[in-house]
Amino acid sequence: MKRMLVAPSMLAADFANLAKDIELVNANADIFHLDIMDGVFVPNISYGTPLIEAICKRASIPVEAHLMIVEPQKFFDIYKSLGVGSISVHYEACNHLDRTINRIKELGMKAGVAINPHTNVHLLEDIVRISDYILIMSVNPGYGGQKYIPYCTGKIAELKKIIQKNNPDCLIEVDGGVTTGNIEEIAESGADVVVAGSAVFSAKDPAEAIKKLQGLA
Repeated sequence: MKRMLVAPSMLAADFANLAKDIELVNANADIFHLDIMDGVFVPNISYGTPLIEAICKRASIPVEAHLMIVEPQKFFDIYKSLGVGSISVHYEACNHLDRTINRIKELGMKAGVAINPHTNVHLLEDIVRISDYILIMSVNPGYGGQKYIPYCTGKIAELKKIIQKNNPDCLIEVDGGVTTGNIEEIAESGADVVVAGSAVFSAKDPAEAIKKLQGLA
C-alpha cells in the first residue's frame, strides 16, 4: 500500500484528556482534522473557537478545518488568525463556490471542497482546477462512528480521473468509516489523505492504528 496521510478527527478525542490526545497526534499523525458543525447544515454541534485555538497552539503539524456549516465565509479570517492552515467547505453549502475557494487562498490557507455521499463528483470538474484538495464524505456528515458507504470507493476512482485531467496536484481526502480493514481499498482507489476518528482514538494502541492507516505497519 502507498504511504497515506492520516488526519485524526479530534471530534473523537477524549476531551477530558485532550492534551494527551493532542500529543498523540503530534507524535504520530500528519494532520489535525477539526470538524466544525453548526446544527444547521448537519444535525449536530461540535466545538467553537476556544477549543480550536487550544489545539492550534499545541499543534506541531498542520491543522485543517472541515466546515460543515452554512455561510462558512464568515469564519475564514478568525480561523486563519487562530492558526488553521487548511479549510474545506461543502459544495452543498456554497452558492458562490469559486469565490469562496479563492477567498480561502487569498488568506494564505489551502482550500478544499467537501462533498456529501450523494453528490456526483463530476460536478467538480471545474472547481478542482483551483482546489488544493477534495474531501469525499464516505458517511452522511454529522456524527462519528458510522460505517463506510461502499459506493464511495467508485466515487474516489472517478474523482481521481477528473483530477488527473484537470489538476494533478489536487489531493483526495476521504472522511467517514475509515478503518484498518478498508484502508487498502481506499488507498488503491486513489485517495491521498484519510480522516479517522474512532479508528484511532478507540483503538487499543492509537499510535499503531495510525501507522497501519499510513501504510507503515
